[in-house]
Amino acid sequence: MKKEIDEFHPLAHPDEKEFFAGPQTRIKNLKFVWKVAREFIKGLRMLHFVGPCVTVFGSARFEENDKFYQLGVKVGETVSRMGFTVMTGGGPGIMEAANRGAKNVGGKSVGCNIILPFEQFQNPYLDRFMDFKYFFVRKVLLSKYSYAFVVLPGGFGTLDEFFEALTLIQTRVMRSFPVVLMCSDFHRHIYAHIKYMAEYGTINKEDLDLFLLTDSVEEMQEHIRKYAIEGFKLQRSQKVKPSTLLGEEGI
Repeated sequence: MKKEIDEFHPLAHPDEKEFFAGPQTRIKNLKFVWKVAREFIKGLRMLHFVGPCVTVFGSARFEENDKFYQLGVKVGETVSRMGFTVMTGGGPGIMEAANRGAKNVGGKSVGCNIILPFEQFQNPYLDRFMDFKYFFVRKVLLSKYSYAFVVLPGGFGTLDEFFEALTLIQTRVMRSFPVVLMCSDFHRHIYAHIKYMAEYGTINKEDLDLFLLTDSVEEMQEHIRKYAIEGFKLQRSQKVKPSTLLGEEGI
């Protein structure tokens, strides 16, 4: 099985193979921690002045003529008009669509791009972006600066991001930011399973209220307005200014 995985990912970084090979020396562990810390610091510096964001999740595989790509553009335009910076994973597909929507209406657009041997590359609609090596660092930063999450159709990565947001909110590790799951037909089986979990008791029935399932951009907008802008008394004023002495940049 390991041989098949290695062949399927011929460009896998040697550091990743070494990390998952088992216990390492103390020096190697320290070097790993330093690499993670350095990536966190770079990401925090890059995103510190982007303003309140809404993060849009979705597949990298949809082309421009796909209906889900076009929906991503509308979502980006709507979120931007509400005064938010549109944040995505920075790649193609729905991520590109949402960033493109922000730029269509003169809004701000940022991306946290993951370095992969396939699929992922920066889209051309980003004001600021950073390439991340570690998925978990990227996921933290996609959450840290966002007041809402919009989930469009996607694959394993999109569902991972969706369920992580719900888990953090459910366990009160993160505040109750609004989560919107778009496209009810695409997600009908996922939603049915979530309801089944509630019926079976592995989650509470109240947990179904942690997200909104909708096909309407207008309903998404109202949900974010009610539970992000009004719910958190969102202030868009930037109290902290970039420091040229520290080499900081605004957006």
